Amino acid sequence: MKRDEVIAVGQLSIRYLRDGAKDNAIGAFEMTVPPGSNVPPPHSHSLNEEYVYVLEGHLRYSVNDLTRDLAPGDSMSTPRGAVHGFSNPFDAPARALVVLSPDIGAQYFRDVAAVFGAGGPPDKAKLVEVMGRYGLQLPKPPAPA
Repeated sequence: MKRDEVIAVGQLSIRYLRDGAKDNAIGAFEMTVPPGSNVPPPHSHSLNEEYVYVLEGHLRYSVNDLTRDLAPGDSMSTPRGAVHGFSNPFDAPARALVVLSPDIGAQYFRDVAAVFGAGGPPDKAKLVEVMGRYGLQLPKPPAPA
């Protein structure tokens, strides 16, 4: 991992503090989410638990059916397999510490950034393929009534 590397994933910035993927251990990164930015769709992690702690600004975070607006000092955790998502519908950038156990690793974000950097709109099938390689899954659509 390059020292002080910032990975731009669309409008988001990821700065890894500890990449635990190499030793299947806990990892941590700082994430900056500009107001109104495009964010990943709700998803689950089959291999990781996640903890989010807001450092600056406000972040809307949801886990399954619970959605909260988090301010500095607020946090939420996502159990393995829970569907979660986040957004920043507020007026200022949000900065959060994200801890994963075990870590997904900085390479995941580099791989996603490469899909975004390919030019034009991101290839959704390619994004889903990258997500799947790292144990991330989109929720299944509801069954027809």
